[in-house]
Amino acid sequence: MIMEVKETQTEAQPSLPRIGEPAPAFEAKTTKGIIKLSDFKGKWVVLFSHPADFTPVCSTEFMAFAKRQKEFAERNVQLIGLSIDSIYSHLAWVKDLEEMSGTVIDFPVIADLDMKVAKKYGMIHPAQAETAAVRAVFIIDPEQIIRGILYYPLSTGRNIDEILRFIDALQFTDKTGLATPANWRPGDNAIVPPPATIGEVKEDEGKKGEYAEFKRWYLRYKKA
Repeated sequence: MIMEVKETQTEAQPSLPRIGEPAPAFEAKTTKGIIKLSDFKGKWVVLFSHPADFTPVCSTEFMAFAKRQKEFAERNVQLIGLSIDSIYSHLAWVKDLEEMSGTVIDFPVIADLDMKVAKKYGMIHPAQAETAAVRAVFIIDPEQIIRGILYYPLSTGRNIDEILRFIDALQFTDKTGLATPANWRPGDNAIVPPPATIGEVKEDEGKKGEYAEFKRWYLRYKKA
């Protein structure tokens, strides 16, 4: 006797993209018209989500990002905001923020009513809200690879200084091959990758004078 087995299909849960993987492609309606992620290939991208328009914490963040737009541009960074609101809500809110702050918000804000982009990037956390994105930040490099991810709860505003520092560290490592220690800032000493064999360890012992600091064989600093 052959028994028929019925397969049940469940809706796939949104997955969180991972560091080192290609950033999920998207095309979306924004306050600057239709954009695609691929439009920004060759630039760094900071894609950040917020829970809702006309909310207090989000308003402080948008004004803070807007005031630092020049610093992001100097680093070849494109800011892109996102929330699950309509384009009309975005336009009204952006206009209100510009009047409040005296600063033009010159970056696109995605109107993600269908949550397509938010789901691709794992921005919906049901334990926080079913229809609002948490405060996520994705740092995407010029080859459109995800290089950094930051997540914040709805109640905590982001620190723009840290996002800029994060980008500085990534760009510094790409340029020099050096790693950045805790609390690193541009101009600080950076970490040399550790030796991989005992032979390299012994050889390196005789080169202590070449380093800005030689703490241990596995912790050596060079000037930036």
